[in-house]
Amino acid sequence: MARTFGHVPGYPEGTTFNNRHAAHEAGVHRQTQAGITGTPLEGAESIVLNGGYKDDEDYWDTIVYTGHGGQDARGNQVDDQSFDDPGNGALVRSALERQLVRVLRGPEGDRDHSPPSGYRYDGLYSVERYWMQDGLDNFKVCRFLMVKVLEDENGRPYLSHSPGDEGLDAEDEAGPAPRVPNTGSRVARKSSVIDQVKSWHKNQCQICGKTLKVAGGASYSQGAHIRGLGKPHYGPDATSNVLCLCPNDHVLFDNGARYLTDDFQIIDAIDGHTVGVLRQHRSHKIDSNHVRYHRSLWVA
Repeated sequence: MARTFGHVPGYPEGTTFNNRHAAHEAGVHRQTQAGITGTPLEGAESIVLNGGYKDDEDYWDTIVYTGHGGQDARGNQVDDQSFDDPGNGALVRSALERQLVRVLRGPEGDRDHSPPSGYRYDGLYSVERYWMQDGLDNFKVCRFLMVKVLEDENGRPYLSHSPGDEGLDAEDEAGPAPRVPNTGSRVARKSSVIDQVKSWHKNQCQICGKTLKVAGGASYSQGAHIRGLGKPHYGPDATSNVLCLCPNDHVLFDNGARYLTDDFQIIDAIDGHTVGVLRQHRSHKIDSNHVRYHRSLWVA
């Protein structure tokens, strides 16, 4: 059966099903037991929230979803999860490809947002971030930040709120980045912070050392926050929490394929070998606490 991403025709948001089998037959969630439908190659079609993992957090328009694996028959986490699990890999693919995922809620989920019985299709969500952290049972669990998607009058999708938009300038200070109202809240990022870091490094990537040249001879780089600004990381928007990276290394760093040791060795997370040493500038002081936090998201 061909995979269907997005809404399934004939089953609009709010459609209810008596049981998992009915949702399976409708093609809205084509798994009768597993909470994630999809593959690492194509992405996730749908997930179910039904109290299966105690680490799940459901706030309706925002979900912090726990990945699959490592549980015993009683629902206790007895082993670490891995992004190599096919279901978890499917959600990673959805995050990378900006692919929307159907969300169904069952009666055993959060009591404020779940149906009293049966299963309800609650629309499309975007996988905005993913990371690894210690769960309530002290084993590593895969976490996925998912944000509800709405549609405008022309049927075009948009996020119900943004976990990390560009925003207003603010003072460079320690602590969580300030937030501004926006159908919830969004991070107020300071372009001056990233501009300063890129200026110090003259747009040269701190990992690979390359400087990209674009039309007109201008150089280009990206500012990468070591500890994410948005929920649930709440890192500071400060130069001590920003790296100057090329787009390729930015993606690798943000998605855990590269991480740093305390002495700024660059490690390839796929095979564990040392790629090199982070390029530094005397004016750019990097906070090792943020480095350790980033590493903890990906290294057991």
